Amino acid sequence: MIKYVLEGFEYTIVDSVKNVNKLKNKRILFALELDEAGFCHEVNLILSKFTSLGFDSLYDSTAAIIIHSNSELFTKSAAQNIIFLANRLGCRFIGHPLVEAIDGFKNFLTWQKTINKPLEDICYEQCRNLGSRLLYFEKQHFDKPKILALHASNHQTSNTYMLWKMVMKNINSCDIKELHVENGTVLDCIGCSFKTCKHFSEQKSCFYGGIMVEEVYPEVEKADVLLWICPNYNDSISANLSAVINRLTALYRKIKFYDKSIYAIIVSGNSGGDSVAKQLIGALNINKGFKLPPYFAEMQIANDPGSILEVPDIENKAKSFAENIVLENVL
Repeated sequence: MIKYVLEGFEYTIVDSVKNVNKLKNKRILFALELDEAGFCHEVNLILSKFTSLGFDSLYDSTAAIIIHSNSELFTKSAAQNIIFLANRLGCRFIGHPLVEAIDGFKNFLTWQKTINKPLEDICYEQCRNLGSRLLYFEKQHFDKPKILALHASNHQTSNTYMLWKMVMKNINSCDIKELHVENGTVLDCIGCSFKTCKHFSEQKSCFYGGIMVEEVYPEVEKADVLLWICPNYNDSISANLSAVINRLTALYRKIKFYDKSIYAIIVSGNSGGDSVAKQLIGALNINKGFKLPPYFAEMQIANDPGSILEVPDIENKAKSFAENIVLENVL
């Protein structure tokens, strides 16, 4: 897999903590061979070393990831963890940053329905494509980026929404659109067949219709940035926003999301913000193909209504997150 990703490119191998230094503004390929328990200890140690060098040790680098597992498990969870850790060090990830190979290459069986090749060959073809997209990736900046903020929160009591308002007032030179996904307005994906979903996607529609087709799809298509306002519900994304993500599949079949970035504001009552962040990484960056910019998530802890305002230095934290969004997206 490494051979096909790097074919024709010059590269340096970092395979030990002994030769770890800050890697700013680089192209990085994370390559994991998982053991029986789903770990790749060498890469974990290397990331621990990068973290010890400071939270800017991978700043402005762009990365992708390949993983092999001898079982049918662990590839996605391992990828989410590596991406989350590297992103906190300033690393961005291209959309669809992962090529995984599980036991027998069985994860490529759906690809084989449209590509008449052996499973292993399909894997290597995807690796070659990943290498090309990583090498030729270019950052995009806009005169006035269009930001779509999605939330399902109560305006008066939600700590997550209050934090968003602090962030929003510091976002300059952007066109911001806010959509409130109210309870009961978005039914979850019914799981249509590929043929049925494809049929509706050709009209940029969906079997259920409703607010997703009338409001969300058009705004997502126009947006340069999607910002997810996510309170932590049992270490998970809220049901409403999860349904929105699932229903994006119909639009995803029609257009690519490679040129759109995602950010998140996550507030937990106690802990677990990283669990929610990894869910967003898995659903939107790995599966749907949105770009993951550096430091994509602002995560805080606030339990009682309004207690986000009591978090030490919260105004400056909100301002720094907003400035990060502007720096990454505005010309």
